[in-house]
Amino acid sequence: MAENPAYPVGLRLTGRRVVVLGGGQVAQRRLPALIAAGADIHLVSPAATPSVEAMADAGEITWTKRPYEDGDLAEAWYALIATSDRQANTDASAEAERHRVWCVRSDDADAATAWTPATGHSEGVTVAVLTTNAKGRDPRHTAAIRDAVVEGLRDGTLVAPHHRTRTPGVALVGGGPGDPDLITVRGRRLLAEADVVIADRLGPRDLLAELPPHVEVIDAAKIPYGRFMAQEAINNALIEHAKQGKSVVRLKGGDPFVFGRGMEEAQALAEAGIACTVVPGISSSISVPGAAGIPVTHRGVAHEFTVVSGHVAPDDERSLVDWAALARLRGTLVVLMGVDKIGRIAETLIAHGRPADTPVALVQEGTTAAQRRVDATLSTVAETVRAEDVKPPAVIVIGEVVNVGVHSPLNASE
Repeated sequence: MAENPAYPVGLRLTGRRVVVLGGGQVAQRRLPALIAAGADIHLVSPAATPSVEAMADAGEITWTKRPYEDGDLAEAWYALIATSDRQANTDASAEAERHRVWCVRSDDADAATAWTPATGHSEGVTVAVLTTNAKGRDPRHTAAIRDAVVEGLRDGTLVAPHHRTRTPGVALVGGGPGDPDLITVRGRRLLAEADVVIADRLGPRDLLAELPPHVEVIDAAKIPYGRFMAQEAINNALIEHAKQGKSVVRLKGGDPFVFGRGMEEAQALAEAGIACTVVPGISSSISVPGAAGIPVTHRGVAHEFTVVSGHVAPDDERSLVDWAALARLRGTLVVLMGVDKIGRIAETLIAHGRPADTPVALVQEGTTAAQRRVDATLSTVAETVRAEDVKPPAVIVIGEVVNVGVHSPLNASE
């Protein structure tokens, strides 16, 4: 006769006594979830790993420093038995049975009254996967199923529609530096749930091809501007689609708030009474240099880095940058949107004291299949850009860290 399958249930342990026997690796893995559940956790073990000890020091658990003794499971709701002493585990399991305490055993699943499922989380949903019976249990297979389900929920490939009415609104999503794999999990999920996507030219274009056919994709560069400024027209498009009850994603390259005008859009939405969610993205200011093998900081070389917009020249009255102060800094300078102004930027930095032989790297189309890196110095960078025909988008890195990464084998496009 086949063994009956385990009955799945979610335990609500907030404020309830949970006893953990053993302070080793098993406890270290299981304790964070019990802490997150709000359990009143009592650890009984003569020793513990540094991580478990830190939990005790922080007051997240109560630690009794001794081996298991009969009576330790009294008044407990749930017990995790994970000591290295098999006899102690057997005795504790018997006590759990007497007190009717649900008990998990790390050394003998067959002798336990409960099993720990492979769990994962995605946007307020817990996915728990259990093998149907003790015989033939394969934890790796169970974990693989868990991972596949959670990843599908996160990236939108496994779509579970909400049957309750969704609140219309706009999500400002940072798409990262270009490689579609570098968008955040939350950003990819919101894209999968969107009705309308208004995308920038510098957003990760490959992500748009993955969208379901019913999603309306709008190129922000092609929104009719008429009497409006470009940004004002984009703001109006976001508001209009959201007011129609649609879920709107504003997909931007990098991070919405790093020279992305994201706050202007958030303010316009707030004034219109439209709910707005901000999803940070990986900024190209650090990710693109890293993809080219350049660390923006490095021990003994650079203790700070500064990110600056180069979209206006240093002598332009619209510039808000103190270039003289930047020239005096010893750390790394990362310039975004500065390819066509790099000549005047370099001249200004040299004029205010930055050595002419300071290394410079230009990383074009960073993190994509078209990525390339061109090296120069402050004195040669203007001519190098012309000779090598460097085009935007490109991130410019100025400082000694450029030489640290010259021979790096890193390639983020692989």
